[in-house]
Amino acid sequence: MNILLVYAHPEPKSLNGSLKDFSVKHLEDAGHVVQVSDLYAMKWKASLDADDSTDRPADARFVPSLDSKRAFEHGLQSEDIALEQDKLRWADAVILQFPLWWFSMPAILKGWVERVYAYGFAYGVGEHSDARWGDRYGEGTLAGKRAMLVVTMGGWESHYSARGINGPIDDVLFPIQHGVLYYPGFDVLPPFVIYRTGRTDEARFAKIRDALGQRLDDLWQAAPIPFRPQNAGAYNIPELTLRPEVAPDQAGFAAHIG
Repeated sequence: MNILLVYAHPEPKSLNGSLKDFSVKHLEDAGHVVQVSDLYAMKWKASLDADDSTDRPADARFVPSLDSKRAFEHGLQSEDIALEQDKLRWADAVILQFPLWWFSMPAILKGWVERVYAYGFAYGVGEHSDARWGDRYGEGTLAGKRAMLVVTMGGWESHYSARGINGPIDDVLFPIQHGVLYYPGFDVLPPFVIYRTGRTDEARFAKIRDALGQRLDDLWQAAPIPFRPQNAGAYNIPELTLRPEVAPDQAGFAAHIG
């Protein structure tokens, strides 16, 4: 299988760096083909701006979505964006690996998403009508591929428990897993989360490495998170609210998981 690992940590000698190197070797030893987008090493430009199009009038007003659409449709995207889109098309599975910084992904990875997920590539696709509202949330250009997060954080697991001060980890990661990954069609696997990274000695690292290796081995067998598809009947369209009979006693993020 073809696997793309999008990696966002500035220090190669960090825990993240060691785990990234382990994952690549483990997957290649298992016969997979791996590409790594090491965003800091690539000096990835995080900000989406007018320079992402190679041919636009200098005095034109910049409208992010419309400029993105025009550049994608007419082959006018900057080369770095087009290359990452080619990697996504090539991949059977995508792993996003990053430290949780301020309850989200590092800015450089968020910028990768904003720039690579162009209009017409990851959003703005499909029919919009009273019966469908685009190809998204379970459908889309990346449907049929799998995705998983590998996330490290300094906090304790209890801090991210159901009653923890930081909120449940599934809620913290919901915008990434449901929005960034499920929206364009990925089957999203449960995340691999490492807590209390500052307390990692050699013995603990060995346990983390072995557990990660097992998750990598299970990439094609593990059941994805059962997010509710948008166009399969659970939602009123075009309001995009759950029908009254679907999870009637639930609200918030959990209601969108079947």
